[in-house]
Amino acid sequence: MQTPFRARLIDALPFWLSLGMVPLAILAARLGGWWFALMPVYAWYLTTVLDALLGLNEENADTETPETQLFWYRAITILWFPVQAAMIFGAIWYAAHGPLGNWEKVGLFFGIGVASGTIGIVYAHELLHQKNPVERWMGDLLLASTLYSHFRTEHLLVHHSWVATPRDAVSARYNEGFFRFFLRVLRDCPTSAWQAESRRLERSGRSRFDRRNPFWRYGALQLGMLLLALLLGGWQGLWLFLWQALVAVWQLELTNYVEHYGLTRKHLGNGRYEHVLPRHSWNSSHTATNWLLINLQRHSDHHYKPDRRFPLLQTYGDDEAPQLPMGYPAMTFLAMVPPLWRRRMNPRVRAWRRQFYPDVQDWSAYNRGDLPRPRNAL
Repeated sequence: MQTPFRARLIDALPFWLSLGMVPLAILAARLGGWWFALMPVYAWYLTTVLDALLGLNEENADTETPETQLFWYRAITILWFPVQAAMIFGAIWYAAHGPLGNWEKVGLFFGIGVASGTIGIVYAHELLHQKNPVERWMGDLLLASTLYSHFRTEHLLVHHSWVATPRDAVSARYNEGFFRFFLRVLRDCPTSAWQAESRRLERSGRSRFDRRNPFWRYGALQLGMLLLALLLGGWQGLWLFLWQALVAVWQLELTNYVEHYGLTRKHLGNGRYEHVLPRHSWNSSHTATNWLLINLQRHSDHHYKPDRRFPLLQTYGDDEAPQLPMGYPAMTFLAMVPPLWRRRMNPRVRAWRRQFYPDVQDWSAYNRGDLPRPRNAL
């Protein structure tokens, strides 16, 4: 049942939890030692504890709420790039000129990578789905600060069109461990994104090297970030920037792994697949982690209605979408230990198959990912 939408700043403030990472980064830089650990503790464990205390939020906002009432919700996503840039590049300068030891610098930039992955890329994901050019640029800048600009193309042109099919590299297969998934995604996604943009341009009669290919922008923005890190911190600054980018990408792909693990669209024959439905993404209504991740865990609705802004995303019951037993931070911890992950999630995947596809008797081709490529896939 939908509830009236509340547009006041006080109602939007829970979604501003991300700003709590800023004073923690400052503490880690000034005090050194193990203070950097407060950043992952805040992002992963505090929100998980709050989930246990606050339970589920299954209220659904009115989807007809006008965009004019979303100002305070949208504001944090637009403001986050300058905040994140100040954290990354301010810390690079401080690491180069301050008293921190080498291991303290590695720890500090691990924490910053947690922020730029757990929060920055999640916000970029929201922004790149919007038509507003300022928001799309903020999304591009956030992705460039983690050297993962191709994610925009891969996500919009491939993932949303072909999720839960063999064309989508980030739809984790049943029984596929995270580390194998991670290496496969790092290998396949940049090429997949380039191919998608190339085919899109070629269909309109343009060369893949046409100036409209966003890879030119991706390269320029990423090169600018690398040069700024080098200018502020020398070679050490460059390596620290690369380290936080790797941590951020690891965080993103852990999330991708959780979001669709083992879920597949039914193959209808001759490369045709059923339409994307809420059942093809794992749903989670855990309150605190949805605040931090701006409702990303209402992922079933995001794939069903990709242009819906995050405050209006709907949650589903288990009759329409499979449910995660915990929020993303706890689930990604399990994903790092494949035996624990399989013990918790494989029975849920099998139950999902029995619930939604009782007519499918042989899942071996789905498990291996060797079903036919979807027709007309980019």
